[in-house]
Amino acid sequence: MAGHDGHLPGIAAERLKAARLRERFAASRPFTPEMPGDGRRFDPSREPSPAAVLIPLVQRPDGLAVLLTRRTEHLRDHAGQISFPGGRSEPDDADPAATALRETEEEVGLARRQVEVVGELPVYTTVTSYSVTPVVGLVTPPFDLALDTFEVAEAFEVPLAFLMTPAHHRRHVFTFDGGQRQFLSMPWHGPGSDGQMREYFIWGATAAMLRNLYRFLSD
Repeated sequence: MAGHDGHLPGIAAERLKAARLRERFAASRPFTPEMPGDGRRFDPSREPSPAAVLIPLVQRPDGLAVLLTRRTEHLRDHAGQISFPGGRSEPDDADPAATALRETEEEVGLARRQVEVVGELPVYTTVTSYSVTPVVGLVTPPFDLALDTFEVAEAFEVPLAFLMTPAHHRRHVFTFDGGQRQFLSMPWHGPGSDGQMREYFIWGATAAMLRNLYRFLSD
């Protein structure tokens, strides 16, 4: 680990409430993401494919919580990683929100009628040539999840306040392809879907999009 960002200010609890999030997205102020992508794409000749993920903010009595998934270990891409529900856009999808809601329903069984889309963050480009639109939605409980067990091993929640605290944002540096790359992580120790306490290593594109959300809500 190269360090953490505890020197940055946290976000006041009032600004992490559903009503304030609606106001912030409705304001439509210009916003430039701190992290527009992973870095140089593996295949620069390949045109990025459109995709979308849902950042599901579950409205719990003690505050908003982010619903995340852990991918199954046998997948070819990003096996075992923590991610948002989402995926590649299909021709029938009207917009990124439609992609995110469809993919969320397919992956974890969360019905779109329980998601209030409040806005989008700027596109995030991955090294695997996807242009991902993060769609932010407020989720109203109660709900029952039905996981696609081929893709999703587990779904769990992390308090938004934890993820929006820069002291929990760790910086890492590694050498790749003759140069150095950096990435963020936000390790979380908390209850899994079965109630047992576990360590979850949130990193890569998921952590970067959460960092962009932090900057957006700080503005």
